[in-house]
Amino acid sequence: MDFVAGCIGGAAGVLVGHPFDTVKVRLQVQSVDKPLYRGTYHCFQSIVRQESMSGLYKGIGSPMMGLTFINAIVFGVQGNAMRMLSADTPLHQFLAGAAAGLIQSVICCPMELAKTRMQMQGTGEKSASRKMYRNSLDCLVRIYRKEGVRGINRGMVTTVIRETPGFGIYFLAYDTLTRALGCDADDGYIIPKLLLAGGMSGMASWISTYPVDVIKSRLQADGVGGANRYDGIMDCVRQSLRREGWRAFTRGLTSTLLRAFPVNATTFATVTLFLMYMREEEDDGVKDCESMQPNLQHSSL
Repeated sequence: MDFVAGCIGGAAGVLVGHPFDTVKVRLQVQSVDKPLYRGTYHCFQSIVRQESMSGLYKGIGSPMMGLTFINAIVFGVQGNAMRMLSADTPLHQFLAGAAAGLIQSVICCPMELAKTRMQMQGTGEKSASRKMYRNSLDCLVRIYRKEGVRGINRGMVTTVIRETPGFGIYFLAYDTLTRALGCDADDGYIIPKLLLAGGMSGMASWISTYPVDVIKSRLQADGVGGANRYDGIMDCVRQSLRREGWRAFTRGLTSTLLRAFPVNATTFATVTLFLMYMREEEDDGVKDCESMQPNLQHSSL
């Protein structure tokens, strides 16, 4: 039941947050010499004007396609890890979340690679004259044929570096906030509290790992429509710092945080309402908030 609830909540979160994710990726990877967008609002406005509303949803097939597997991994690993650790402590919440983030990176990385490539396709064109990829699956197939397994796992190291502490911080923040807010099933304000806890936890997680996400996006978008610019993670970091300074690692942060709160709040509310509806005939009902933890959307998550 928790798995089904997580999938439904995750899908709702993707629908709400994907436009913001598209804006984030465009801002992260745009050329510093000839930038197309002045900021979050201008990027959003330009995409709608030049590519229509559908431009904001480019690449949504990839996160939707991988959603079931990611939720299964996150809920399964986090739940089993907590049972193995036995005591429900802040440290154990972090470790269980980190373990879930580490393992789900195997699916998250290829999924976000396809999403990023699709989001960059036809930039500035309302109707692209020539599409390199038909959809997310076609994108992964073409990358595999050209670059093999290594190609579809481009950005895996940065994904692991981002997801492992990111999920740890998310579950730790969520646990801390629900305890502080007095999250109780009999509380008439439980839904607003859950919305607040989920949204703030998502923002905290993104802030803590955002610079790594910028590097990941640049590596995964590298080579689209031309030659590769980066030789690896450190080369990407050096070039970004040299050309743009420290601000390079905050590009797209505003749209990310604007996305993080509603995505996690929507996911959490959907999961909660689903579980409450499904369990209302059971004697025990929904006992606590910890049984309703949603998946953090990066990719997303």
